[in-house]
Amino acid sequence: MKYAIGIDIGGTKIASGIVNQQGDLIQQEIVKSDPSDREKMFEKVVLCVEKLMNHSSIPLSDIDGIGAGVPGKINRENGIAIFQNNLPWSNFPFSERIRDHFKINKVTIDNDVYMATYAEWKAASLTNELFVYMTISTGISSAIINAGQFVRGAGFAGELGLIPVYAPYEKENRERLEKTASGPALEKHAKNRMNSDAMTAKDLFQAFYNKEPLAKELVDDLTSSLVQGVYMINSLLDPHKIVFGGSVITHNPLLLDLIKEKLDNYLIDEQRHILDNMSISQLGNGQGMIGAGLSVLDTF
Repeated sequence: MKYAIGIDIGGTKIASGIVNQQGDLIQQEIVKSDPSDREKMFEKVVLCVEKLMNHSSIPLSDIDGIGAGVPGKINRENGIAIFQNNLPWSNFPFSERIRDHFKINKVTIDNDVYMATYAEWKAASLTNELFVYMTISTGISSAIINAGQFVRGAGFAGELGLIPVYAPYEKENRERLEKTASGPALEKHAKNRMNSDAMTAKDLFQAFYNKEPLAKELVDDLTSSLVQGVYMINSLLDPHKIVFGGSVITHNPLLLDLIKEKLDNYLIDEQRHILDNMSISQLGNGQGMIGAGLSVLDTF
């Protein structure tokens, strides 16, 4: 059996895990990020991997390589983290630094959503189909795999959260999808609309489940914005399957039913196949680590 270390790096936390060639996440470790400085952030990544290996029965000598998912734009060939919104790693030579520190030859790096998408695509056992993964969490993004290959464009493809959508509850009635339907956006609107500085996204959905009118109104608005993004994807790509991940929808799976209900109003008959081929991730929070680990073990 072959093993790799998969790392999922974010502005809030870093998760590392040991992944085998079957895509099983054997063991994992999580530490808090420190985005205040590029070296402090890198030290946290090293700490996370070292804590993982200190608790593992699998020695580093049996690890085939290390894969990492990093937010933003990545130069995969040269292993450089080029640009991120929430990390201090402008043009950071990530692969070289990891390789030098752990004395391990094979290091892969990719955008974090792409790593998660690869894990989801493998789990879906697709071959020639067009597959889309969409994450709704702290941010909103997507990635596309067509016939086993990522659609990358010039290197920044899939940034669905940047697309402006109609949002009647925004001041200008139009806003980028990420600014109007992500977790932080939900929290901001919940505080404003429900007149409570203590409101969180979790509180909002609890109020929604309790059938509070303002919460129902806000979740309805959120769904309307998300559906515009999903419809754009569906109209441009006509995917065979869309999988949704990220804390907003995985913690509130009822959102998928609401999305399908509103999406159906947009679709023509030739597009309606997608309604039976939309699902929520079954891999949980480990998908980024799994995809990163498999990027080392597979021909990626």
